[in-house]
Amino acid sequence: MAKTQPRAWQRMLSGRRLDLLDPSPLDIELSDIAHGLARVARWNGQTNGDYAFSVAQHSVLVMQLAAAANPKFDGSARLYALLHDAPEYVMGDIISPLKAAMGGEYKQLENRLLGAIHVRFSLPANPTAQVVKQIKKADQQAAYFEAVNLAGFEPAEARKLFGEPSLASFDMPDFENLIRPWPIHVAHEEFMSHFSKISGPAAR
Repeated sequence: MAKTQPRAWQRMLSGRRLDLLDPSPLDIELSDIAHGLARVARWNGQTNGDYAFSVAQHSVLVMQLAAAANPKFDGSARLYALLHDAPEYVMGDIISPLKAAMGGEYKQLENRLLGAIHVRFSLPANPTAQVVKQIKKADQQAAYFEAVNLAGFEPAEARKLFGEPSLASFDMPDFENLIRPWPIHVAHEEFMSHFSKISGPAAR
């Protein structure tokens, strides 16, 4: 007799119950994502400042970097960028070396959840290769700026790990605000606000 796969349910504050192994778009709520990401710390919390630098704030930074570098970065591309780390609202932010050690199964779960999140917000499950490339580049640039400004890295070390940013921080609109860690409630509100600007309140 074939074994039944155990369920991995997560009860959300919205009242939804999300199956982490087989996520349904119907069980995904924007408020849960914003709430979770605003409370998940980048760099395992090893950053300077009065507050942790949250994944919600990182997501806004990545979206802004991608948009600044790509004038034709449209609404759907911006939404993909804002949601690029959305699975971490229930899976947490695991640093890249540990993800690599965990192997492909973790990545499969993450991609399955990300696809369900995209569908929930009326996007194709998978963005185009060009959008993926643009978001990845912005993600690496965000990691560089966070490493140097918040996590105690020397610029040379950060360049070796994340590459040389193609956009200088002084060319980035509102950079000082974007890199200064926000309180939890601000990170939550900013994430929700940027989502609404892209998609409109009805998409929530």
